[in-house]
Amino acid sequence: MTGLRPRVVIITGYGLNCEAESSLAWEMAGAEVERIHLKDLLEAPPRLRDFQALMFIGGFSYGDHMGSGHVFALRVRHHLGDELRKFVAEGKLILGVCNGFQIMTKIGLLPAIGGDYLRQEVALIRNDCGSFQDRWVHLRFDSHSQCVFTRGLETMPLPVRHGEGKFHVSSGRFLEELERRGCVVCRYVDPATREATQQFPWNPNGSVGAVAGICDPSGRVFGLMPHPEAYLFPENHPRWDLHLLAGKLAPEGQGLKIFRNAVEYLRHA
Repeated sequence: MTGLRPRVVIITGYGLNCEAESSLAWEMAGAEVERIHLKDLLEAPPRLRDFQALMFIGGFSYGDHMGSGHVFALRVRHHLGDELRKFVAEGKLILGVCNGFQIMTKIGLLPAIGGDYLRQEVALIRNDCGSFQDRWVHLRFDSHSQCVFTRGLETMPLPVRHGEGKFHVSSGRFLEELERRGCVVCRYVDPATREATQQFPWNPNGSVGAVAGICDPSGRVFGLMPHPEAYLFPENHPRWDLHLLAGKLAPEGQGLKIFRNAVEYLRHA
């Protein structure tokens, strides 16, 4: 793949609504993007073989009926399960954001600790505050994680917009296993201390361990609740004008770094 533009497929339809900014993120990072409606992909699952990366985007698939991402995940698991297994086995990348992350956990693509990418092991449930949250949060990335999307990243502000984003595991022992395997990629932190927190609103949903995003043991399958595709330009930040006045306005939004890492990985895979 060296020197080429990796091909990325973005699944659209049935209430998903972040295809424009997600496509732009990958394109700005140097990838070639094709959007495919879920209906069309379900009718021809082998189309996945034409791509090196797949993204499950944000939105409100099927209106969040029966729980966020549940119906979408069921359709994908039953009709695309075999192709998804091959996709991961071939060393390709999968990214899920917000509703996409919810879909991936329900399919079983994350965290897949036991190697089964079609068995659910964790969940994203209703926010502890009991309401939809639309705000900016601060993330800290784990330098020990093998996630290829976050290499070299330390902290990052990103927006969240969800009602069911609380990361939930069956036991503290399972969370410890995720941490030991390097699968906990990023956490919600207090911006003043940069320490993981359960304090609202810095932790907007009450996620156990302040977990905001996880990956599989390979580091090639990654999901998170905050939206990196919503911070592609410095002006996306709510305090961009203060950054400008202080002479600290960056040339691009920090969320783009996640997509650049992915494309760089694919070019050398």
